[in-house]
Amino acid sequence: MDVQEWFLTHEERENPHTRIDHVRGDGTAWSSGNVVRAIVHGRPYFAELHERISALGPGDRLYFADWQGDPDQQLTDDPGSTLSETLVAAAERGVDIRGLLWRSHWHRLGYSAHRHRFLGEAIGEAGGECLRDMRVRTRGAHHQKFVIIRYADATADDIAYVGGIDLCHGRRDDHHHHGDQQAVEIAKAYGPTPAWHDVQVAIQGPAVHDVETTFRERWEDSTPLTVNPGRLLSSLFQGEDLSPDPLGEQSPPPEPRPEGNDIVQISRTFPVIAPIGFDFAPEGERSVMLSNTKAIAQADRLIYVEDQFLWSDDVGEHFAAALRDKPDLRLVVVLPMLPDVEGAMSEVPQLYGRSRAMRAILEAGGDRVAFFGLCNEEGLPIYVHSKTCVIDHRWASVGSDNLNRRSWTGDSEIACTVIDERGDLDAAAPEDSFPRVLLRTLVAEHLGCEPDDVPEDPHELFDALVACADALDEWYDGGAPDQQSGIRGRLRNRMPHRIAPVPRSLATHLPGHLRRRERVRLRAELMSRAGGRPVGRLRRLAAPELTAAQLRWAPRLYNLLFDPDGRPDPGVGN
Repeated sequence: MDVQEWFLTHEERENPHTRIDHVRGDGTAWSSGNVVRAIVHGRPYFAELHERISALGPGDRLYFADWQGDPDQQLTDDPGSTLSETLVAAAERGVDIRGLLWRSHWHRLGYSAHRHRFLGEAIGEAGGECLRDMRVRTRGAHHQKFVIIRYADATADDIAYVGGIDLCHGRRDDHHHHGDQQAVEIAKAYGPTPAWHDVQVAIQGPAVHDVETTFRERWEDSTPLTVNPGRLLSSLFQGEDLSPDPLGEQSPPPEPRPEGNDIVQISRTFPVIAPIGFDFAPEGERSVMLSNTKAIAQADRLIYVEDQFLWSDDVGEHFAAALRDKPDLRLVVVLPMLPDVEGAMSEVPQLYGRSRAMRAILEAGGDRVAFFGLCNEEGLPIYVHSKTCVIDHRWASVGSDNLNRRSWTGDSEIACTVIDERGDLDAAAPEDSFPRVLLRTLVAEHLGCEPDDVPEDPHELFDALVACADALDEWYDGGAPDQQSGIRGRLRNRMPHRIAPVPRSLATHLPGHLRRRERVRLRAELMSRAGGRPVGRLRRLAAPELTAAQLRWAPRLYNLLFDPDGRPDPGVGN
């Protein structure tokens, strides 16, 4: 088994200044003996986090970094379980609490800079330290979302959480998808409490050290937290802490776990920032992009993706190249039904970016590609915020990174990539391997079935997803109340290459893959609830169609604001 076929070497990170791989002594850029577990949705993640934080004591350490953290966000149904109160109580018990939050843009533009200051002040008064970090490119952001817990005594229990779930409003949803009662305000089509689909992973084993090193490199960097004169003056006026206190010596990595079969690589994005660059990445780091593109090139039968933003020619071409090279490859992509912010100036540039990526992929893959959105039982769209990819049941990635140039080059990001060490990488992974369990869990929710009923064959799984979406689309087309009718008109979200239903009498005369697709389509019909709404939550999506007038202005706004290229030389690495 050659892990190097899927993972980056230290040299392939293209960042010789980072120390993330130094702990292994030989430059190996991954660790073995880990246990990785997926936590799907914010409600169970917040509950687990609250339980762990509440049990911490003197000498234990909790480090976290986030794009957004709302002080009043409840971690459980208990009104006293807010993020602020939970962290403050831990700091008062003697837990070493350190946090880095993106300072963000002006709060009157809808951002959270003021709430981050309030959270930092509360933690600071309790004895911890939580700082606002604005070491980003112009129009960039700190987008990493992770938590590290290291125990003073029981180091075998050390744990890190990495993924797409922010510690803020709107995320505490579950598989029922009724939304978080502390709702986030997004496009009205998502309803008053938007349903939210997301994924975080819990990591135990040596890889915890790599996540912690990512935090320490940011915390200990000599670059000032902000060099903007206006923000600096505001911070000084408010008496804000701008000087990180020493963290203390980093503990060795946790020992490999006896039951640990997961090989883990932590990849990151850091931009080149000016006028003063990061000590640990003066030329930036783009190992998220490099890791994704290396793994995509290895795909043979199935790539399964969930992502908030699938944008740009660059991203589309990586998938298109794999589809052209591998005629047996299928690609599934689950996306939000529509952008999260209303108004042409926001929606149209985002749809332009999506269209560019989707059209390149569809041209290469045709009916071997399926794009889906999700809706709940009431027909309302579910906002897909997860950043997840599974390739051939072998390789999986969960992180903060989206499939766009911004995440691959300009914002700070982090991802946990996983391979099961058992067996040959050319053979099927064990059924209980992390990539296979993650895929079954996600697909089961979308199909409305038990995980054990998810088809194991990649092509049968692809066909089952297509059949589920077609059945639900046909049900709504037949006159069922559809909360998404306006969305379909705005996005032109019926697939242009959609396969029409085939008469049962002809099903046995179809080529193999179409016969299998007809079989699962008929199965989906039988699964309908006594003629009522078919099971599942999948809806078909097509590449958005923009008018000639929109195409004159949308690319400029898209490139400037929504998906800027963070590379010093954008022509390199396309």
